[in-house]
Amino acid sequence: MSNIVDFKNVSTVGLESSLVVEALSGLRANEARYFMTKYKHEFTVVPASESQETLDYVNRILKEERDIEFAAKPLETSRFQVENIKFAYVFYEDGLVVNVMYTVDDPKKRAVGFKLSEGMEVPKELEGKFKFARQNSKLAGTIRGSFFVIKGEY
Repeated sequence: MSNIVDFKNVSTVGLESSLVVEALSGLRANEARYFMTKYKHEFTVVPASESQETLDYVNRILKEERDIEFAAKPLETSRFQVENIKFAYVFYEDGLVVNVMYTVDDPKKRAVGFKLSEGMEVPKELEGKFKFARQNSKLAGTIRGSFFVIKGEY
């Protein structure tokens, strides 16, 4: 069952088992606000248990591009297209958010992004491999983020 993310009244529904539930909920709301502001798109999430296809897609890109496999449990996903860009998101129990941005018509604008919820450690799978920039958000506190460019076709 999908759930529209409300960025005005931040909810922890679907993320309750996370140790950084408040920060992760704020990060999810921050993404929802971005898509509503920029694209007038309602950001919806689906329980990970109901979205194996999205998990397989994101996991395949992570594995084939950078040999990354996360140990953390996925809680929710989101997958949609706005304009010429396909997006896929995975929200993990440890507070990590992975997003894939894949432009349909421009191979130079394809990337995987990592966002770390405030209060979580850098996952061991990413330690020493990425530098994280900090961004402040009213909804999510301090977000640390990094990314890599996708080279293959998915």
